[in-house]
Amino acid sequence: MNTTIINKFGKLAGWNSVTARVFGRDIVGIRKIAYSDEVEMDNEYGAGGMPIGHSDGNYKPSASIEITLEERLAIQSSLPAGKRIQDIAPFPIVVAYEYEGVIYKDVINNCRFKNNGVDVKQGDKSIATDHNLLTSHIDWNV
Repeated sequence: MNTTIINKFGKLAGWNSVTARVFGRDIVGIRKIAYSDEVEMDNEYGAGGMPIGHSDGNYKPSASIEITLEERLAIQSSLPAGKRIQDIAPFPIVVAYEYEGVIYKDVINNCRFKNNGVDVKQGDKSIATDHNLLTSHIDWNV
């Protein structure tokens, strides 16, 4: 008898199971966090038309965070007058996911805000900005 498994994973992890800790506190004015990394990989060629091996190149992490105006203003308010969020020293972001009672953590290391700004239009009920981050590396499942 062939049995089809339905709902194999049970309750899936979603936005409600994610927290992001920045500057020692879980930020609440977060709308989105995105991060990834990749390693350059290429086939290497010699005689003939087929690869004779492969090579690895540089590691490239990327990250961004979308936060509300209120969250950004709270961060800016903690800075000395005249300083921008781009002036903040490198900091980690700890992203935690809860799934079936287990907490999984990733660390986005040495983050710096690359941009600042506001984008608001008629009809918006809140203001949030996507900030690109410079990061050195990501530690997965620490």
